[in-house]
Amino acid sequence: MTTTLIDRLRTIAGPTHVHVGTRATRRFRKGYRYGDGTIAAAVQPGTLVEQWRVLQACIAADVAIIIQAANTGLTGGSTPFGTGYDRPIVIVNTMRLKRIDVIRDGAQVVCLPGATLEGLERLLKPLGREPHSVIGSSCIGASVTGGICNNSGGSLVQRGPAYTQLALFARVDEEGRLELVNHLGVELGEAAEDILARLDAGTYGPADIHEENGAWASDREYATYVRDIHASTPARFNADPRRHYEASGSAGKIAVFALRMDTFVAEPQEQVFYVGTNDPAVLQDIRRHVLSRFRHLPIAGEYMHADAFRAAQTYGKDLFVFIRRFGSVNVPRAFAAKSWFDGLTESLGLGKTLSDHLLQGLSRVLPQHLPDRLLAYRDRYAHHLILRTGGAGITEMHDYLSSILPSDPTASSEPGSVRDGGFLECTADEGQAALLNRFVSGGAVVRYRAVHRSRIEDIVALDVALPRDTQDWFETLPPEIDAKIALKFYVGHFLCQVMHQEYLVHKGVDCEALEHAILETLDARGAEYPAEHNVGHLYEAKPALKAFYRQLDPTNAFNPGIGKTSRLRRWAGVDTTGTHASQGCGCGATEDRPS
Repeated sequence: MTTTLIDRLRTIAGPTHVHVGTRATRRFRKGYRYGDGTIAAAVQPGTLVEQWRVLQACIAADVAIIIQAANTGLTGGSTPFGTGYDRPIVIVNTMRLKRIDVIRDGAQVVCLPGATLEGLERLLKPLGREPHSVIGSSCIGASVTGGICNNSGGSLVQRGPAYTQLALFARVDEEGRLELVNHLGVELGEAAEDILARLDAGTYGPADIHEENGAWASDREYATYVRDIHASTPARFNADPRRHYEASGSAGKIAVFALRMDTFVAEPQEQVFYVGTNDPAVLQDIRRHVLSRFRHLPIAGEYMHADAFRAAQTYGKDLFVFIRRFGSVNVPRAFAAKSWFDGLTESLGLGKTLSDHLLQGLSRVLPQHLPDRLLAYRDRYAHHLILRTGGAGITEMHDYLSSILPSDPTASSEPGSVRDGGFLECTADEGQAALLNRFVSGGAVVRYRAVHRSRIEDIVALDVALPRDTQDWFETLPPEIDAKIALKFYVGHFLCQVMHQEYLVHKGVDCEALEHAILETLDARGAEYPAEHNVGHLYEAKPALKAFYRQLDPTNAFNPGIGKTSRLRRWAGVDTTGTHASQGCGCGATEDRPS
């Protein structure tokens, strides 16, 4: 059956776009951070009609399907994960389908499933507009569809989680039949292949576009929602039912063909302010004041601990320099080349981290890449807050920070100061460097693990949303937990109180037990997790999220096992809530956790 299916896939997509075998499938089946497993094939359709026919062939052959875009996820959610599946797996990679159509004079776009955030950002820039998310995940080639399917939040305070109610997608119904659902708000015809062929050709116009019953193409409530600093729930988190709608939050349980999204007016004038302090309460006071009293919300408010600053400076240096010199548009190609090289060295018995050692060696001889004033703050302050503001918000932020903090970087931060800390009104270069150093920190964690394998067991990565009324926000772990951790990376989207807490664990420590111990401390604080990276295969989906997955995919044809749910046909082995009948925790009994 598998051989017949592969022949069929080659007929549909062309032999060069169907990948079979360990070496050929490595870049598809192995996740950016986590995830790996055996697959029958990876196929890259070149048109939406081809994607539809590939899905038809896979459903007819009774294989499991994983829809994958850029494969840049941080929780292993777009690859297989170990063993325990009851069918062969085919990965359908959509990255050949990158077209973006600008509609409504740039106020909205229609994105095919492989369209990237970076590509969307470049397309909109001449129009004076921006996508939902800018630099960060976009700098490693993340897709628009991946953001929607994961309810990714991003750094932009005013825009909230990636969200739309306007989508064209395929699902498998209760009877096991593949059906195409057009909720895109674009008239494209009736029959599935007619709809997809017309969208492939882009032969639709303004008269074909309608409101689709007032459906939203972004989270219109978030700017108000995040301002409620007295609420006992987080501003955004992955399991929030208020943002689960068809493609939004679907985690690959349907196959997306196109999404319709709002765009946003770019601020013509921006200013980055850089705050440093040794007192976490100072940053919390700033957050609460800005959200509750400012007329103009900042564009972004990014937190970075000094330890994360240093690690990003050292282990993210080559990526930082690459982006500054060659642009983020070339980063996906660089990652693809690195993956190819790692596959080669692994097959030759040289390991899979030789490229990391070589790149780290290169970065040591590169000149200093960060501005002197940021380095001075690194040495002076433990806690750093990067506030990106625009328009009238610039003066508002300047006046407020001037009233509570000294702006002279050499000013005393002793208790006699206005407050413990200081702030910089960054030059354009300083502002860009501050934000980019923050966003290469994710790759820096992976690099650190790769080059220190002899003393690092693995990464425990937690994506945490604190309640909006939390004031004691900075984590202090019990000594018995802290002693097991070699290095902690604390960064986050501070105004939203979404924290990315990553722990590089000492060799020999049981990472799963350590993670559970840390999660218990988070439960006691009322935190939700994950916040914006989706459950992937690292987190157990909560009951409401499991129910949403089962509603979308009643036969469990797409991305089985996501959120530690069943990997079997028709959700076998679980009760009606999606919990494993034999294991109340919902964990996969046969799961392997690759490093």
